[in-house]
Amino acid sequence: MKKIVIISSAVLALVIGIAIPAFAQQEEKGDKQDQPKQQQKAKEQAKPEEQHGQQQQNPDKHQSQDKQQQQQQDQNKQQHAQQQQNQDKQQHAQQNQSKQQHAQQQEQHTQQQQNEYKRQHQDQNNQQQHAQQQYPQHTPAQHRDEQRAWQDRRATSWQSDHRSWQQRGGYDGYRIPEDRYRGYFGPQHWFRIYDRPFVVYGGYPRFQYGGYWVTLLDPWPEYWANDWYDNDDVYVDYGNDGYYMYNRRYPGVGIAISISM
Repeated sequence: MKKIVIISSAVLALVIGIAIPAFAQQEEKGDKQDQPKQQQKAKEQAKPEEQHGQQQQNPDKHQSQDKQQQQQQDQNKQQHAQQQQNQDKQQHAQQNQSKQQHAQQQEQHTQQQQNEYKRQHQDQNNQQQHAQQQYPQHTPAQHRDEQRAWQDRRATSWQSDHRSWQQRGGYDGYRIPEDRYRGYFGPQHWFRIYDRPFVVYGGYPRFQYGGYWVTLLDPWPEYWANDWYDNDDVYVDYGNDGYYMYNRRYPGVGIAISISM
């Protein structure tokens, strides 16, 4: 019996001796296996705190970035405003230049008109002076006879009393040579009948101009002034199959005339 007890005790001691180191090794192994998990957990717990700490440590950095963005925006606004101002100035300068050019063109046009007006009146004065030198002035008696002859040819109703060359069958009188016509006849060559050689031929008034006799075949309109033949500018033109005399004070009214040497 004692041997058995002794053997059992020895076996138990041996088992315990073997189990204790094994348990210690297993516990140590478990501790080693749990250590990375604990470290990872500790890191995860420390991460928000670290981020929060970094946020607390970097407020000046964020403020600096916001300030730079605001400065960039302000700079962009200033550049845009400067560009708009430059465009407005350029547009205003172009408008002023256009106005000046238009004013210069208008002034040149006005000056040309004035020069043309002076030239035409100078030509008219030269023609009148030439007529006065070439033709002696009428005596008072001759002037009264001339007025009476003109008044006798006044229309009662010109619309019904006058006839165009088409209605007369076409012009069959003397035709003025082209070079002579350009020099003395047409709308740009007007004159006054006053003091030109005047006669009544076949009941029609006739006066001399440009080296030709001009005979009025139509009566003159009743609404013309009584002294139009003394004071109004007239001219001879060709159109509608014949020659007509026009009064510049009453445009558009052509009196059928005949030209002769």
